[in-house]
Amino acid sequence: MARRLDVTGADGVRLTAWDHMAGPAGRGAGEHPAAPDGRGIVPQPGPDTARPGGRPVPRPARAPQQLPPPPEGRAPAPGVLLLHGLMGHAGHWAPAVRRLAGGHRIVALDQRGHGASEKPAAGPFTREAYVADAAAVVEQLGLGPVTLVGHSMGALTAWQLAAERPDLVRALVICDMRASALGAASQRAWQDWFRRWPAPFPSLEAVHRWFGDEDPWVETPNPARGAFYAEVMTEHPDGWRPVFDPEQMLTSRETWVHDAHWDSLAQVRCPTLVVRGLDGELGRAEAQEMVRVLPHGAYAEIPDAGHLLHYTHPEAWSEAVEPFLNGVLTP
Repeated sequence: MARRLDVTGADGVRLTAWDHMAGPAGRGAGEHPAAPDGRGIVPQPGPDTARPGGRPVPRPARAPQQLPPPPEGRAPAPGVLLLHGLMGHAGHWAPAVRRLAGGHRIVALDQRGHGASEKPAAGPFTREAYVADAAAVVEQLGLGPVTLVGHSMGALTAWQLAAERPDLVRALVICDMRASALGAASQRAWQDWFRRWPAPFPSLEAVHRWFGDEDPWVETPNPARGAFYAEVMTEHPDGWRPVFDPEQMLTSRETWVHDAHWDSLAQVRCPTLVVRGLDGELGRAEAQEMVRVLPHGAYAEIPDAGHLLHYTHPEAWSEAVEPFLNGVLTP
C-alpha cells in the first residue's frame, strides 16, 4: 500500500508520486496502482492526453503534498526516490520495495508521459524536462539529500540530476543503463517495433501472450515480460492500449539514444552503485568501465536477470542494493 502524492514538475506538468512510508492512505490519497498478480492497472491519463479509442479523463488540480513529518523527537527517514524506465510506471518497483527493510522513506515517481502523471500533447519530453521534474519532486517533498534509484532511462535521469545538482543527491543506484550511445539504428528498430504491436489488444491475456511469447523480440517465452507490459495497459472501448503514447516514448528516447553520457557520469561525485542483470542490456565490460569512471563507484551483478531485473528478480535485486542503501543512509 502506498499513498498518492500530487506534485508539480517543470513547466507546471502534473506528476504523481507514491509514498511507500506514509502508512494508511488519508483523504485525497489513493492505493498504489501496482497489480501484484500481473493483471494490469488502469492509471488515469492526463487531461491533455488523447489516444485513439479513448477519451481524456479530466482530473482536478491538487496542491503539491509534503510528506508527513516524522514523529516528534525522531529524525526524518532518509529519502529514496525511485525512477522507472521508458514505458514503465512507479508500480513496477513494488515487488522490490516490499523486500527492502524499513528505515528508508521511499517514494516512486510516475515520470511525465507515464503512469498516472500528465502526458502533455506538446511535451516537452527532453532530458532537461525529465531531470527538472525529478529535482522538483525532491524539493517539493523534502526528500533531499536523496538517494536516487533509477532503472534504464530513469537511471540516466538520476545520474544527470546527481551531476547537475549534487546538493540534492546523497547517493545513486544505476540499474541496467548504458553510458554509450545506442545510435540511429536502435531508434529505427524501436519505431518498427511499435508499429508491429497488434494494438488494441482484445484482452489482457492477449497482452501477456504477445509480450511474453509472440513478440519477435522475445527469444524464449518470458511470462514476466508479459506481466510487465500488462501493468501499463488500460481498457478502451475498442480494447486494451498502453497508458502512454508510443510517439511520446519515441520522442523521449530520441533525446538520449544518439548521445554518449560518459561526461555527465564522470561528474557524479556521490557514492554510486551500478547494477546489471547478467542477461541485461548493459554488458559487463561497459558496466565495469562505468564504475571506473565514477569517482565513488561500486558494482553488483544479478545472475539470471535481464533488463527488467528489479521486476523479475526483486529478491535478488534487493539483496544486491540494500547493503549499499544501508551504507550510505546510515548516519
